[in-house]
Amino acid sequence: MPKTEAELFAFLADLGISVSTVRHPPLYTVADSQSLRGEIPGGHTKNLFLKDKKDNFFLVSVSEDAVVDLKQIHTIIGAASRVSFGKPEMLMELLGVIPGAVTVFGLINDAERRVKVVLDQDLMAHAVVNAHPLTNEATTSIASADLVRFVEATGHDAAILKVSA
Repeated sequence: MPKTEAELFAFLADLGISVSTVRHPPLYTVADSQSLRGEIPGGHTKNLFLKDKKDNFFLVSVSEDAVVDLKQIHTIIGAASRVSFGKPEMLMELLGVIPGAVTVFGLINDAERRVKVVLDQDLMAHAVVNAHPLTNEATTSIASADLVRFVEATGHDAAILKVSA
Protein backbone atom coordinates (compact mmCIF):
# COMPACT_ATOMS: atom_id res chain seq x y z
CA MET A 1 0.00 0.00 0.00
CA PRO A 2 1.50 3.37 -1.00
CA LYS A 3 2.35 5.84 1.73
CA THR A 4 -0.06 8.69 2.35
CA GLU A 5 0.72 12.37 2.30
CA ALA A 6 0.52 12.36 6.11
CA GLU A 7 3.07 9.51 6.28
CA LEU A 8 5.38 11.48 3.96
CA PHE A 9 5.16 14.55 6.19
CA ALA A 10 5.82 12.41 9.29
CA PHE A 11 8.90 10.89 7.58
CA LEU A 12 10.19 14.38 6.74
CA ALA A 13 9.52 15.59 10.30
CA ASP A 14 11.40 12.58 11.71
CA LEU A 15 14.37 13.66 9.59
CA GLY A 16 14.10 17.18 11.00
CA ILE A 17 13.17 18.53 7.58
CA SER A 18 10.84 21.52 7.54
CA VAL A 19 8.52 21.95 4.55
CA SER A 20 5.58 24.15 3.65
CA THR A 21 2.60 23.01 1.61
CA VAL A 22 0.03 24.92 -0.42
CA ARG A 23 -3.29 23.25 -1.32
CA HIS A 24 -4.80 23.85 -4.75
CA PRO A 25 -7.10 22.22 -7.32
CA PRO A 26 -5.58 19.16 -9.03
CA LEU A 27 -2.75 20.06 -11.40
CA TYR A 28 -1.91 17.57 -14.13
CA THR A 29 0.59 19.45 -16.26
CA VAL A 30 3.30 22.07 -15.98
CA ALA A 31 0.96 24.46 -17.82
CA ASP A 32 -1.70 23.89 -15.13
CA SER A 33 0.77 24.56 -12.33
CA GLN A 34 2.14 27.74 -13.88
CA SER A 35 -1.08 29.47 -12.84
CA LEU A 36 0.32 29.38 -9.28
CA ARG A 37 3.51 31.28 -10.08
CA GLY A 38 4.05 34.19 -7.77
CA GLU A 39 2.29 32.36 -4.93
CA ILE A 40 4.94 29.68 -4.47
CA PRO A 41 8.58 30.82 -4.78
CA GLY A 42 11.46 28.54 -5.75
CA GLY A 43 12.19 26.02 -8.48
CA HIS A 44 9.19 24.07 -9.76
CA THR A 45 9.65 20.53 -10.98
CA LYS A 46 8.80 18.58 -14.06
CA ASN A 47 9.22 14.86 -13.38
CA LEU A 48 9.86 12.16 -15.94
CA PHE A 49 9.27 8.50 -15.06
CA LEU A 50 11.37 6.60 -17.59
CA LYS A 51 12.41 3.03 -18.34
CA ASP A 52 14.99 1.42 -20.58
CA LYS A 53 14.77 -1.83 -22.53
CA LYS A 54 16.14 -3.83 -19.58
CA ASP A 55 13.30 -2.59 -17.34
CA ASN A 56 15.53 -0.25 -15.36
CA PHE A 57 13.45 2.65 -14.06
CA PHE A 58 14.46 6.28 -13.66
CA LEU A 59 12.86 9.31 -12.08
CA VAL A 60 14.30 12.46 -13.59
CA SER A 61 13.38 15.72 -11.89
CA VAL A 62 14.10 18.92 -13.81
CA SER A 63 12.92 22.54 -13.71
CA GLU A 64 9.45 22.97 -15.15
CA ASP A 65 10.73 24.91 -18.17
CA ALA A 66 13.70 22.61 -18.85
CA VAL A 67 14.19 21.10 -22.28
CA VAL A 68 15.16 17.42 -22.12
CA ASP A 69 16.39 15.47 -25.15
CA LEU A 70 14.70 12.08 -24.67
CA LYS A 71 16.74 10.63 -27.54
CA GLN A 72 20.02 11.35 -25.73
CA ILE A 73 19.17 11.35 -22.02
CA HIS A 74 20.03 7.64 -21.68
CA THR A 75 23.71 8.48 -22.14
CA ILE A 76 23.57 10.94 -19.22
CA ILE A 77 21.52 8.90 -16.72
CA GLY A 78 23.22 5.55 -17.29
CA ALA A 79 20.35 3.72 -18.97
CA ALA A 80 21.06 0.51 -20.88
CA SER A 81 19.30 1.83 -23.98
CA ARG A 82 17.14 4.67 -25.17
CA VAL A 83 14.34 5.34 -22.71
CA SER A 84 10.59 5.59 -22.94
CA PHE A 85 7.98 6.69 -20.45
CA GLY A 86 7.15 4.09 -17.84
CA LYS A 87 3.63 2.70 -17.80
CA PRO A 88 1.10 4.07 -15.26
CA GLU A 89 0.88 0.62 -13.61
CA MET A 90 4.62 0.62 -12.89
CA LEU A 91 4.46 4.24 -11.73
CA MET A 92 1.87 3.23 -9.14
CA GLU A 93 3.71 0.02 -8.20
CA LEU A 94 7.11 1.68 -7.73
CA LEU A 95 6.36 5.26 -6.66
CA GLY A 96 2.76 4.99 -5.44
CA VAL A 97 1.48 7.87 -7.58
CA ILE A 98 -0.64 8.39 -10.67
CA PRO A 99 0.30 10.22 -13.89
CA GLY A 100 0.01 13.94 -13.22
CA ALA A 101 1.29 13.49 -9.65
CA VAL A 102 4.79 12.18 -10.42
CA THR A 103 7.15 13.47 -7.77
CA VAL A 104 10.53 12.87 -6.21
CA PHE A 105 8.62 12.33 -2.95
CA GLY A 106 7.34 9.09 -4.49
CA LEU A 107 10.73 7.56 -3.64
CA ILE A 108 9.33 6.96 -0.15
CA ASN A 109 7.31 4.14 -1.75
CA ASP A 110 10.24 2.52 -3.58
CA ALA A 111 11.32 0.25 -0.73
CA GLU A 112 13.12 -2.11 -3.13
CA ARG A 113 15.09 0.81 -4.61
CA ARG A 114 14.23 -0.11 -8.18
CA VAL A 115 14.11 3.51 -9.34
CA LYS A 116 17.26 5.51 -9.98
CA VAL A 117 16.70 9.17 -9.20
CA VAL A 118 18.33 11.96 -11.16
CA LEU A 119 18.03 15.56 -10.02
CA ASP A 120 18.92 18.10 -12.67
CA GLN A 121 21.79 20.40 -11.77
CA ASP A 122 19.85 23.51 -12.84
CA LEU A 123 16.88 22.55 -10.62
CA MET A 124 19.15 21.98 -7.64
CA ALA A 125 20.66 25.47 -8.06
CA HIS A 126 17.44 26.82 -6.50
CA ALA A 127 17.49 27.27 -2.72
CA VAL A 128 13.94 25.87 -2.60
CA VAL A 129 12.43 23.12 -4.76
CA ASN A 130 8.68 22.54 -5.13
CA ALA A 131 7.07 19.17 -5.78
CA HIS A 132 3.77 17.38 -5.28
CA PRO A 133 3.51 15.58 -1.91
CA LEU A 134 2.21 12.29 -3.47
CA THR A 135 -0.91 14.12 -4.72
CA ASN A 136 -1.37 16.72 -7.42
CA GLU A 137 -3.74 18.67 -5.16
CA ALA A 138 -0.88 20.32 -3.25
CA THR A 139 2.65 21.64 -3.73
CA THR A 140 5.31 21.19 -1.07
CA SER A 141 8.34 23.48 -0.82
CA ILE A 142 11.59 21.98 0.51
CA ALA A 143 15.13 23.32 0.71
CA SER A 144 17.23 21.76 -2.06
CA ALA A 145 19.76 20.41 0.47
CA ASP A 146 16.90 18.83 2.44
CA LEU A 147 15.56 17.27 -0.75
CA VAL A 148 18.91 15.49 -1.14
CA ARG A 149 18.70 14.38 2.51
CA PHE A 150 15.19 13.02 1.87
CA VAL A 151 16.31 11.08 -1.22
CA GLU A 152 19.23 9.55 0.67
CA ALA A 153 17.01 8.72 3.67
CA THR A 154 14.85 6.61 1.34
CA GLY A 155 17.94 4.57 0.49
CA HIS A 156 18.46 6.09 -2.95
CA ASP A 157 21.52 7.89 -4.31
CA ALA A 158 20.78 11.49 -5.21
CA ALA A 159 22.51 11.75 -8.59
CA ILE A 160 22.77 15.43 -9.50
CA LEU A 161 23.52 15.64 -13.20
CA LYS A 162 23.24 18.18 -16.02
CA VAL A 163 20.20 16.72 -17.79
CA SER A 164 18.47 19.73 -19.30
CA ALA A 165 19.62 21.58 -22.40
